[in-house]
Amino acid sequence: MLGRYRTYGVRRLLKLLFLFIFTSSLCLVNLLLPLGQGRYELATAQVTHKSLVSSHFFDVPVNASQLLQQGNQKYERGDLQAAIADWERAIAYYRQGNHWLNVGQILLKQAQAYNSLGKPEKAIIFSESALQIARACNDNSLEAAALGSRGEAHRLQGDYQQAIIDLKSSIEIAQNIHNSDYYDFALNQLGSTYISLALINYNRASSALESGDNDEAELFTKQAWEYDLKALEYLNNSLNIARKKQDKLREVHLLLNSILPAYRVKKSNLAITKLQLALQLLERLPNSRQKVYAAIELAQLVQSLPSGTTSSLNECSVSQGEPQALDLLAQAISISQSSNYQRPLSFALGYLAHIYECRQNYQQALNITRQAQQAAKQKLNAQDSLYLWQWQAGRILKAQNRLVEAIAAYEQAIATFDNIPNPIVIHNSDLQINHRYAIEKIYRELIALKLNLENVEINKPGNTYNSKENLNSVLKTLDALKIRELQNYLHQDSSVRTLQQVNLDLNINKDTAIFWSIIQDERTAIIVYLPNREIKFKWIQLDSQSLKDEINKFRIGLEKRSDIIYHRGQAQRLYDWIVRAFENDLESLRIKTLVFIPDGLFHSVPMAALHDGKQFLIQKYAIATASSLSLTPPLPTNPKKLRVLAVGLTKDAIVDDQKYQALINVKAEINQVMEIIPDGKQLLDEDFTRDRLYAEIRQGVYSIIHIATHGEFSFVPEDTFLVTGNNGKLSVSDLYTMVHNIPSSHNSVDLLVLTACETARGDNHANLGLASIAVLAGVKSSLASIWAVNDAATVKLVTKFYEYWHNFGLSKAEALQKAQQELIALGKKYAHPYYWAPFVLSGNWL
Repeated sequence: MLGRYRTYGVRRLLKLLFLFIFTSSLCLVNLLLPLGQGRYELATAQVTHKSLVSSHFFDVPVNASQLLQQGNQKYERGDLQAAIADWERAIAYYRQGNHWLNVGQILLKQAQAYNSLGKPEKAIIFSESALQIARACNDNSLEAAALGSRGEAHRLQGDYQQAIIDLKSSIEIAQNIHNSDYYDFALNQLGSTYISLALINYNRASSALESGDNDEAELFTKQAWEYDLKALEYLNNSLNIARKKQDKLREVHLLLNSILPAYRVKKSNLAITKLQLALQLLERLPNSRQKVYAAIELAQLVQSLPSGTTSSLNECSVSQGEPQALDLLAQAISISQSSNYQRPLSFALGYLAHIYECRQNYQQALNITRQAQQAAKQKLNAQDSLYLWQWQAGRILKAQNRLVEAIAAYEQAIATFDNIPNPIVIHNSDLQINHRYAIEKIYRELIALKLNLENVEINKPGNTYNSKENLNSVLKTLDALKIRELQNYLHQDSSVRTLQQVNLDLNINKDTAIFWSIIQDERTAIIVYLPNREIKFKWIQLDSQSLKDEINKFRIGLEKRSDIIYHRGQAQRLYDWIVRAFENDLESLRIKTLVFIPDGLFHSVPMAALHDGKQFLIQKYAIATASSLSLTPPLPTNPKKLRVLAVGLTKDAIVDDQKYQALINVKAEINQVMEIIPDGKQLLDEDFTRDRLYAEIRQGVYSIIHIATHGEFSFVPEDTFLVTGNNGKLSVSDLYTMVHNIPSSHNSVDLLVLTACETARGDNHANLGLASIAVLAGVKSSLASIWAVNDAATVKLVTKFYEYWHNFGLSKAEALQKAQQELIALGKKYAHPYYWAPFVLSGNWL
């Protein structure tokens, strides 16, 4: 239940801090802890031992208290940036008088504001500065608050283990000083943290089931239950505090947070009891925004139980709780209208309209959805609801077969989402909405609509429909979706609109064809852009689960190296679905290179291993993949002027209690790389650490980064990492940060090579992989293996690739093609695709 009613808890904490700001004494200490690099620059305020102990003090000017109060008022109104600005000026006054406890308390206010804005990285900086002041001044109360604030920021960042450490420390201090408010705040945050961990493990279990690993799925489910039970324990402790204080609103919030975890661990009676208590308490609450949001969420819960998950805005389910849901929404609408709560009103109307949508009463649904949109437009901070109702209008118009109007509504929803000033702030809305999932669904449904329009309009009598224009718009939408998926995977929210669209007609070589795939529930589209500027597409008439099964069979067949003779039936089947329909076009246009922009599980398909019945695809075409053409425009590079940083692991390693066997061929691989490109540096084993790698990359002098080590991939970034020396790991977030933070004045990385890695089968998000994330960060191209090949074949292939690219000046795609063809030509075991197919080039193929 991430973010639910968090603002309410934050405001309580801020009010408590404000109560003792003017009564706190100046701290006299013997030592101020040094500030870390990048932390809030208290050093510029000349905070020293001398200034804390012996400088002369003066009364705080009235201006300081006025600015503090103004900031508090602006925070309450939701104008967080303005509040931060006022508090910053107030800090200046307190700093001049060396009122360091006051400074620390306002730093915490700013930290909480940044948490509310969805900027936890800044909240961590301010919380840590406040924490240092608290410890220097030996103020336990401020320390407990700072740890709670930093713990919340770590939770919002997805660093759940660090969040647990901070929050438990806050609880311990709060108990020692008998501060029930800080204790309660940390309890609630811990409950939310464990719920997040539970949801991650439920998703892991689902992924394991999809890939056929029932034992692993059972282990993940067991872990998820343990986390849900811990969440219930912490939330129940917080609930007891709320009851002692007779804080009915807080009690409702905690009951709402507890209902779904109770259902998931099969405590259905407990969940029903909590639901009934929440309903009873709601009637006794005075009218307020919080009451409206609680009523809306209760409406969702009474509809969705006993499924154990809240209902989704784009799904419908039959429920006996619908009459009660309608009553709750009517109450929410009435309160909102009488009190002029426009944003809550938009949500209440929107959810009411969704019920009519599910009833297929489309005209009534559309009318109410328009009202929800109008309410959202009344407030600038309601854009996170407006795009939802524009999406809803699009679905309703689609159901009425008004396709052109539906497409316009979908495009409007995307435009609204992209114009939200701080996109991540929508994670902290008052209702539990997975906005990252929602925006991906909108893109996919819009693409499906445009392709359906193609089928409907193209055959109309007297047709003036511009098919090429429509398909071009499909490709642009697909490109934006691909970028959004990468950003969502990494929880990185730089705006899509800042990336330049590639002009296909100008940027794609005459001997290159681009293949896009887009998987839908009932079928999959393959779209091909040809250098004569034609765009063609076909359907694979197979539902998504059947397609997933076929792809997994293909992957399993590729990795069964025990079969000396490769059974190519599955490879031919995929060739027939993906390539066969376009054979004549490829041949007549003399295509040499195929670039695939894959969707979902197609990321795990090494297209080089497709077979036309006579030969593998790589024996006829050079092949590359791309996450998005906007990220890496295809521009030629100079392979002669290269400098390489080659790193690897040759020893056994143990990470997170898992043992990784020594990679005996890595040393030979690194030596071969350094022999071909002698200008560079190598880091092996103990020298290959995250910090050392970061320091080298930041110099910006390496055009190639070659990493040979074990890799793990998962649908959550925290479980996607490379194994480094000293039993360490390099996470996908670490890799992104390293590359993304190379100074703009330095050269960017032209090629990242990852060998001995392995991509998880059956998981769409895991298949995005480190290579794709590196391209998002700014690497022009990546070459990575999608399963581990602990064999001399890796050394052979990598050596040949560098020779053809660096020594002979071929494009990267052609160099990889030649290297793979040479392994096939060796015959015997090397002809099997297990040995050469896993190496996939992503990004700029030139």
